[in-house]
Amino acid sequence: MSKVIFKIEGGTPVSITCNTGDNLLEAARRANVAIDAPCSGNGSCGKCRIKLIEGSLDSIQSRHISEEEWAEGWRLSCCSKVSGDCTVLVPDIASAYQSRMKTADLSSPKEIAIFENAQAGLKASGIPFTNHFRAVVLTMAEPTLDDTMPDIERLIWAVEEALGVDQVEIPFPVMVKLASTLREYDFTVCVKGELTGNAFRCMEVCGPDDTAIVGCAIDIGTTTVTMVLTDLTNGKLLAKGSSGNGQIRYGADVINRIIEQSKPGGRKKLQDAIVKETLTPIIANLCKSAEINARSILRLSVGANTTMNHLFVGVDANPVRMDPYIPSFFRWEGLLAGDLKLPANPLAPVLIAPNIGSYVGGDITAGTLASLIWDKEEMSLFIDLGTNGEIVFGNRDFLMSCACSAGPAFEGGDISCGMRATDGAIEACTINDETMEPILSIVGDPSQKPVGICGSGIIDIISELYRCRIINAKGLFIREGSRVKRDAHNMGRYVIAAAEESETGREVSINEVDIDNFIRAKGAIFSAIDTLLQSVDMTVDMIDKVYVAGGIGSGINMKNAVNIGMFPDVELEKFQYIGNSSLTGAYAMVMSDEATAKCSEVAANMTYLELSTHPGYMDSFVAACFIPHTDSRLFPNSIQA
Repeated sequence: MSKVIFKIEGGTPVSITCNTGDNLLEAARRANVAIDAPCSGNGSCGKCRIKLIEGSLDSIQSRHISEEEWAEGWRLSCCSKVSGDCTVLVPDIASAYQSRMKTADLSSPKEIAIFENAQAGLKASGIPFTNHFRAVVLTMAEPTLDDTMPDIERLIWAVEEALGVDQVEIPFPVMVKLASTLREYDFTVCVKGELTGNAFRCMEVCGPDDTAIVGCAIDIGTTTVTMVLTDLTNGKLLAKGSSGNGQIRYGADVINRIIEQSKPGGRKKLQDAIVKETLTPIIANLCKSAEINARSILRLSVGANTTMNHLFVGVDANPVRMDPYIPSFFRWEGLLAGDLKLPANPLAPVLIAPNIGSYVGGDITAGTLASLIWDKEEMSLFIDLGTNGEIVFGNRDFLMSCACSAGPAFEGGDISCGMRATDGAIEACTINDETMEPILSIVGDPSQKPVGICGSGIIDIISELYRCRIINAKGLFIREGSRVKRDAHNMGRYVIAAAEESETGREVSINEVDIDNFIRAKGAIFSAIDTLLQSVDMTVDMIDKVYVAGGIGSGINMKNAVNIGMFPDVELEKFQYIGNSSLTGAYAMVMSDEATAKCSEVAANMTYLELSTHPGYMDSFVAACFIPHTDSRLFPNSIQA
């Protein structure tokens, strides 16, 4: 047996005893140490770096570790086996994806506008923002020897009189603490619950000062989880926050996570990673920020892709990836917060936006609801960019949807210096055509040195390299200069920041393999759009509006995205970024009973196109794997080599 100590940069050390020969990444997972492994440990991404401080490891020197870094002790955890007692450093860049929880400034006009626009748009479409949750303060006569009415009857009579109902339900979780609560507050209490017609379902009995009734809307992304708390009486935002999805250490994409959950004990491990490690801390953080009791959360709604929905509720997701790609459920009603042990009122309903297909899930249903394309005459294209790319096309008469596996490139995976959009990420770039010098925009403090490149930055850099004729349509370097370097195998790379110019002391660059990976990712997006349009016998010039959603969408330079052939070549005025549409749709669902019903209707009316079995998709994909495309007629306004 060997002892391994994980020294987490900026965190508390974690020790684990394991067998000699155990894989270090697997040992870290057992110890609940978050090491970012987008490829789930197959050695291809090079992101699971650790530094050997003491002891020894049986490691294979990967192409991702240079000779200098190897000498300094850097290793890939997935390519290392425990050979004795050792101490390793887990760098902050590997673990920060989850630990850097962010709470948004809800005084920001942009934050408020997104949700206000959702309310206004849905109301204009005939959907009121109303629900049946109520809170009422009641004062009851205290029992005496002459008044021996049981507590439950005393409460029921008071509710019937206050709300004018003739049926009151007192569920078990309320009943077990009723006696102590009534006496603690001298029989003056606040009763919270759901009022439907002449029936009231009691969900909470608490102190008279605690009258808050709160909704919790959640977007469970493959990479990032975002959440908002809202007042169910008026729709006011109370708190918003996000963090990395704790499942990320089991792989950046849904396929790796499905494989992981198929292993013995894997399903619980993946569910715990999202419920216990991710959602529970965010809810606790937001409740503290909003100064509310978590039991005041009376309804939750979730927008997530099909796989994330399965892993969230703990249902086997393996059929999702197996022919004929049939998930366990599209919609699920009757789920309660107590079933999942979420820190909310145990009787709170958990609304899951309906899935549409194996790879088009409730996040797209919720996003489509928020985009309002289902209520418009114009032909609209809705694109949600993330680890997967999901597309919806249509109007009030029809809706077609599909999904493509863009891979982790948009989140910085499969890119040697790629990273997510956290502090130090290059998010925008222009290159001087003559000097080939870059001008960078970096996430975080203005004085921050670059750490790596996030998705929007990669789009800009590749577009600029092509515009400046530094690379050709295949992504190969064709122009030499001080910023262009070549390795022993003549593979070119563009140096964005030299070692001394970066935060980590390592060069930040983009090479031909990175560019090829990204070309395939952008090709997947465009070919999915192209195939979807062809399936309804339509062309790009019939698109009236393009709505772009997803975390990466906020930073995208739309012109550059068109220039590299990721988006169709339409007028730039047609593009509109609509934020995290999945969260916006989930917010509408938690606030409005009618919006929840409309979301189900949208899902039922949407036709799902399975690209993996579509005969023309692969041909379209191959054609799109050039900059901008093999058919230049599709991109008359973009840069041409």
